Amino acid sequence: MKTISFLSLLAKHIVTNYSATIEELVIVMPNKRAKVFLLEELKKEVKQNSFAPKIISIEDFIQDIAGIRSVDSVELLFEFYTVYTSLTEKDQQPFEQFSNWGKTLLQDFNEIDRYLLEPNHVFSYLKDIEAIKRWNLEPQDKTKLIDNYLLFWENMPLYYDAFYKHLLSKGIGYQGLIYREAVENLNHFSNSIHHKIIFAGFNALNQAEEKIFQHLLSLEKAVVLWDVEETFLNDPYHDASLFARKIKKSWPHYKSNPYEWLFNEFKQPKHIQIMGTPKMIGQAKLVGEIIETISSEQNLENIAVVLGEENMLIPLLHSLPESVSHLNITMGYSGKNNPAQLLISKLFKMHQNAFNRSQTSYVFYYKDVLEVLQNPLVEPFAKAKAVVKKINENNYTFITHSKLVEFCEKGNDFFTLLFQKWEANPITVLEKISSVLLQIRNFLLDESSNDKLTNAFVYAVFKVINKLTTYCEEHKHITSIEGLFSLYKQIIDFAEVSFEGEPLQGLQIMGVLESRVLDFETVIITSMNEGVFPAGKSQNSFIPLDVKRELGLPTFKEKDAIYTYHFYHLLQRAKNVYLLYNTESEGIDAGEKSRFITQLEVEKQPNHTITHQIYNAYLPEKARELIQVEKSDLVMERLKEMAENGFSPSTLTTYIRNPIQFYFQRILRISDVDEVEENIAANTLGTIIHGALEELYKPYLNTFLSVSIIESMLQLANEEVLKQFKYVYKEGEITKGKNLLAFEVAKRNVFNFLQLEKRLLEQGDAVKVLFLEQNFEQILTDERLPFPIKIKGNVDRIELRNGKIRIIDYKTGKVEQNGLAIQHWQGLTEDIKYDKIIQLLCYAFMVQSEFPNKELEVGIISFKNLKVGFMPFQIKEGRELVSDLVDDSVLNDFKTELIVLLNEILNVELSFEEKII
Repeated sequence: MKTISFLSLLAKHIVTNYSATIEELVIVMPNKRAKVFLLEELKKEVKQNSFAPKIISIEDFIQDIAGIRSVDSVELLFEFYTVYTSLTEKDQQPFEQFSNWGKTLLQDFNEIDRYLLEPNHVFSYLKDIEAIKRWNLEPQDKTKLIDNYLLFWENMPLYYDAFYKHLLSKGIGYQGLIYREAVENLNHFSNSIHHKIIFAGFNALNQAEEKIFQHLLSLEKAVVLWDVEETFLNDPYHDASLFARKIKKSWPHYKSNPYEWLFNEFKQPKHIQIMGTPKMIGQAKLVGEIIETISSEQNLENIAVVLGEENMLIPLLHSLPESVSHLNITMGYSGKNNPAQLLISKLFKMHQNAFNRSQTSYVFYYKDVLEVLQNPLVEPFAKAKAVVKKINENNYTFITHSKLVEFCEKGNDFFTLLFQKWEANPITVLEKISSVLLQIRNFLLDESSNDKLTNAFVYAVFKVINKLTTYCEEHKHITSIEGLFSLYKQIIDFAEVSFEGEPLQGLQIMGVLESRVLDFETVIITSMNEGVFPAGKSQNSFIPLDVKRELGLPTFKEKDAIYTYHFYHLLQRAKNVYLLYNTESEGIDAGEKSRFITQLEVEKQPNHTITHQIYNAYLPEKARELIQVEKSDLVMERLKEMAENGFSPSTLTTYIRNPIQFYFQRILRISDVDEVEENIAANTLGTIIHGALEELYKPYLNTFLSVSIIESMLQLANEEVLKQFKYVYKEGEITKGKNLLAFEVAKRNVFNFLQLEKRLLEQGDAVKVLFLEQNFEQILTDERLPFPIKIKGNVDRIELRNGKIRIIDYKTGKVEQNGLAIQHWQGLTEDIKYDKIIQLLCYAFMVQSEFPNKELEVGIISFKNLKVGFMPFQIKEGRELVSDLVDDSVLNDFKTELIVLLNEILNVELSFEEKII
């Protein structure tokens, strides 16, 4: 049996009882969205041509009675600031500071007026409470801050009264003011109307609405058609009918008249599936699977997806199955999460930082620039890959406006528009932002795909910018970029994105409030977690909770009851219900399932079938398979090419560390992407120290060093380190922060090294530096190899010290002597812990032919372990030192292990296999 919706019943009632005067009817509904659906139901019922009745929302109806135009919250805030400045002669707060408390006070004004409270009584009550809190303060204990605080409470009635009169004089108002004025104007309005009014589908009413409804009911000029479930109405504790019970009990009309339009639909058979799944994305995917399963069984028009959290909209749209050809999004999507808004916020941040960094020059921070250029709405159209590449290559941490413009190709108007200098004039800034959005919109329209969703996002922000421009032209309170950005952030919170759609076709996606008076056969509700649906307790008001209760203002109890009504109304006529919640125990939106789910389970109706399932993402037994790459003919060609050109020690140790890394870096030649190095990396610091030492020692190659030579180097050291920083780190910033510390570390390392050198010379060492940063190579020929292989590399330093040839490798990290010793050769090339030994012995092999019949020492000088000095490669037995010299015997043993490694690399039958690091 098909579910008969409330709007269908309402249409039948109207046609049956008011067919003769249907065009004179005024039907007042809780929201505007219900109008389209009611008209469709009326079309089905009306058998002959007729004018449609007037269908309006309750807010429009109240405005008609009051004769006052509603304005948005930001315009109200500006009007309120005008009143505030007129009443505050001294110590006036700037608009940005005022708006922080002004918004909250306006909400309280709104509540006071909607519930028809006496303002002076409320404000007097609040002032007395604050005074009592501080009644025991001695005069000497009172501070200016306390005096200002109490003065604020004293001024509240002045603010309210002046603001109320100010708005009335302009014929505008906030919702509460309009409701209060409507009640004042009620007699005049009721005398002037000669048509019937039908209030349909209401639940919670404020005092002003109750008074209007009851007044028109008593004059028999209106009827109220509720949509109340009898199951809940008869339960004195069920919050779904909290307001219905109160109205039935307190309204005089129902003492002598029946309480109309009660239903008994909730007890009908329903299949309720409770589904838990991790995270928001998990829920979006699950909704897509549910729709794919049920769309073949019923029309999409009978399915509603109700989002407990609006942030789920975008993931949901990407998770819908292809069978959803039409859909209608009848919900507001917060401007805060709008992708176009995120771009504008980044533009504000970039230009604000550039503007404030220096009053004389306009300097961008590289991250701000890249965030704008790599934004999805900018990247396809800005043609700025070359700019990004230059910023990364030249390591610009901060980049001047002139330099940035110079990097871009001529004629790129969009790029110029994005980075054009901003002035302190808010109107000019807004015009530039508006031009950026128009340009993006034109790009999107030119594209064949014509992404309607992105267009909607861009248009929504464009409207906000236009509104901001109007505000700034009319009100001169905003004078800085900071103030403008602060106001923009406030407005964007209220700027909802409207989506185009056909309300009567396809899948219906809506928020909780948009579901009022609508009924669907299948309902899918997401984010059924406590604190989300229903929302948690929140108090954004100057009026304390106990005072609200005393005065009859709504508290979180009433807000919970409204959520309860909406939830149970969604279930009232539905046959299939899917309730999804987040099972994840971490994160802000995580936690327990909603109390509504528990309530359904505890108060289970006989005809309800409730199932509970937990859905987890599919997890394979292994997180992933380790990569294996077979050696194809092309790979073997590349390996042979590498063997001819030369294997370096680092290439060999890369293979030992991870063959797949060797494959990507050396075979495929995939290099790391250039990125700006904001903080100096360890390898960059090493390069700088190497370069400084090379330049300092270079004039004294093949010369025996003396103490005076080292002293002259010490005088030049700082200047040389600075040169190397500029050469290696390019345009990077080194005058402050971590980089300044790194700069000082580099100077200290070079200074300490030279001091060590000086001390050893003073102790009698005879030192001649023979080579610095020199490339060497040697062909390894052996019958065990398929062909001769070249070993090549760059040696940091080779010296003649006390008659021995010493090969030195500098390390800026910490190295210990025990890491340079071995006890046996077997397995040397299998473990990465021997990487430094392999590197040193490769150097010895390459250099050996340059120094025949000479004793060789190979070792490391570690700048983080400099007190130890030179640490040689050693062969030990147990703890006993066997040798710290490299001779033919040592090199032969090493070559045997090296050949094993090279044969493994060149073996076509052995794949490259990934190692777990």
